[in-house]
Amino acid sequence: MKKILTALALIFVGIPASAQQSAEACAALRDSVFPGGHVTSARVVAAADANPAYCEVRATALPAISIEVRLPLEGWNGKFYQAGCGGFCGVLGRADAGKSWINAMRPGLERGYATATSDSGHHGLSVVDAGWAYNNPQAERDWGWRSIGETNRIANLMIEAFYGNASTQAIFQGCSTGGRMAQVAALRHPEMFDGIISGAPAMDYPGLVGTKMSWLVQANTAPDGSQILGPSEAAVIGDAVLAQCDGVDGAEDGVIADPRQCEVDYSGLGLSNQQLDALAKWREGPRNAAGEQLYPGGIPEGSEPFWWLWLTGNGEGGGKLVPAFATNFGRYMAFDEDPGANWTPMDFDFESDPARMSLSTAAYNGDDPDISAFREAGGKMIVFHGWADAIVTPYKTVEWYEKAAELAGGEEALKEDVALFMVPGLDHCGILPGPNGINAAALDPLTPLEAWLNEGEAPTSIAAE
Repeated sequence: MKKILTALALIFVGIPASAQQSAEACAALRDSVFPGGHVTSARVVAAADANPAYCEVRATALPAISIEVRLPLEGWNGKFYQAGCGGFCGVLGRADAGKSWINAMRPGLERGYATATSDSGHHGLSVVDAGWAYNNPQAERDWGWRSIGETNRIANLMIEAFYGNASTQAIFQGCSTGGRMAQVAALRHPEMFDGIISGAPAMDYPGLVGTKMSWLVQANTAPDGSQILGPSEAAVIGDAVLAQCDGVDGAEDGVIADPRQCEVDYSGLGLSNQQLDALAKWREGPRNAAGEQLYPGGIPEGSEPFWWLWLTGNGEGGGKLVPAFATNFGRYMAFDEDPGANWTPMDFDFESDPARMSLSTAAYNGDDPDISAFREAGGKMIVFHGWADAIVTPYKTVEWYEKAAELAGGEEALKEDVALFMVPGLDHCGILPGPNGINAAALDPLTPLEAWLNEGEAPTSIAAE
């Protein structure tokens, strides 16, 4: 199914036709020339931990997409594994600097895949840095969708040059922004990937980061500019939620199985009317003056243990990433005309501003539920999301799945190609350990996806063994 890049003329200087899987062939990739870009470095990286020795190729897809390709020197399984990136990206290979598999090339490399990722088209000082996008529609286009295809194109050119053969299967894995990229890949490149893993997909950035996150910031800001709900209130609220909702599913296990079934009485907790009002707005999600919902749902019950990182801070200067994302997105990425450094989420107008994000909606979003072209091409997709995700609301993923099922002719028809796993107690992409210890390390969607692609066995679980 994977799109083979036969239309491009690739000239390799100094690489013998028979050379493959050797240090010499790796070094020779430095002299390769291809349309629309160039290799910047190629070196052998020794085997370490579970990773085999590999040829690390760094390349640039013009004008500014930095790409890393990892080619196993031995034991290549003939397949390709591409990883997304998180936040506003901008740091090449950031995920592989840690131990998690999320947005990392490591899971594929460990199993013999040739792997690749990119910085999505810019260099950032951090994953919340969006200054690169200021009045720069070309960079926004690369971040939104172009880096996905260019990473795939260049990686496959390197694979064919190094091994003398094209890959026979392609998988994409990403979470958060990487999940958005996964959704975009299915829509814009339906024949590029045989299998896709889409985790906690931030598939509607203008709706999520522009509208919803601005709503959260405004709801939690008092007239004097102070913060209404902080880490101490989060603890009180979380205790009340767990006490009243843990057993609703019939099991008292420290997690909320489905926050949609959770009804909490917050009276008697010592919260002020101002704090209760802020909490109600967080649970409800953004609305305009007519009461129309502007983004599905709000902050789910059961996510309170993670609020310090995303919403309230920890009282020691850590966390509060939602305000940071909302601020930088609004300043430089959201609007048809960038307002610049003086803009804050307090400036967001819920009556007029959603309509001012039409260009970014077209460039960034992957929330179209019509994935019929991907399904018709034989693609298989695993989507997972934590019910305790306080930043990328799980209700949007559920809504997307329900709409996709309707378009497919029913959930049973959709299940032939798409499997959704909603994970109780799981933080955003499993970054922080949940009350029962669940995090990304407890998940393994790659093994069931491989079984689905290679043996036709539909997945029933993504729990790691």
